[in-house]
Order: sequence, then structure tokens, then C-alpha cells
Amino acid sequence: MSDDAYRFREYSGGCQCGAVRFHATELHDNPHICYCRMCQKAMGSFFAPLVGVRHDHLTWTRGEPAVFMSSEHIARGFCSDCGTPLFYQNLEGQFVSLTIGSFDEPHLIPIRFQCGLEGRHPDFSELTAGQIEGTTEGDNDAGWVEGIRATNHQHPDHDTASWPPAE
Repeated sequence: MSDDAYRFREYSGGCQCGAVRFHATELHDNPHICYCRMCQKAMGSFFAPLVGVRHDHLTWTRGEPAVFMSSEHIARGFCSDCGTPLFYQNLEGQFVSLTIGSFDEPHLIPIRFQCGLEGRHPDFSELTAGQIEGTTEGDNDAGWVEGIRATNHQHPDHDTASWPPAE
């Protein structure tokens, strides 16, 4: 994919439980990771992976996100059912910054820059250098992994006509 080709395709995504879904027809050229303390708290993680979408390129296709005002100028959207963080929005801006992990195919969105570096966890430099060991799901107890898969309530990574499925 060319450097900008990721921007000019359509994407869908949503929360973990499927109560809130979205569709984006074009992305902004700013896929990034923010390490600022406010983003860390909002994500419950070390960083927030975000990409902007113009308001007219974004449609909420199922449900509506709940909103928490993390400051006078910043709205943070999330699913009120499962808690999945869905967006960051400067109320004076032209874009909604969606969480990249909430897209159905997050691997198609390249990370172009980082911000809030003063909040970055110092061990991240070792992660990128491959100095910290890692595992995959396959490295875990097969029974445990199968038990999780068999009882998974997570919405699949594609649009569905309804959710949860009829039993």
C-alpha cells in the first residue's frame, strides 16, 4: 500500500460488545500514539492509538457512544455497555480521533508519529529493540485458550445486521 493509500478506503469498527459501531469513509493523515497522562487514564493503558476522521466522513451505524468531558474542550467517547474507549475529540476541531484498536482491521492503519513523549513508559524503548521476551496465544495452555474462545462474547471484526446473535 502506498504511503497515503490507507487513508482513502472505507473502514468499519466498534466496541467490544457490538452495541456501538461506526463507518469511516476517509481517514486523516495523522495516525499516532499519544502518551500524555490524560490519554493514559482515558485508555487505562500506556498510550492512546488514534486517527482522525472528519465529521462528514464518520457515521455511527449502531448505537451512540457515551461521552465523558475530560476537560472543558475535550470529549472522550466510549461504549456505555462494555466500556470500550472509542474516540477523543477536541470540540473546536474538525475531526473526531477514533481509537485505532476499535477498527475491524487496525493493522491496515500505519502509525505515523508519537506525541506526549514525556509520558512514555521507559521500557517501551526495550520493547522495540526486542530486549523483552514475548509470547503468543499459542504459547498459553491450549485448554485455557479454547475456554476463552468457546465463551467469547466479543463482537466479530466485521459489520453484522444485529448483535448479539439470536440463540
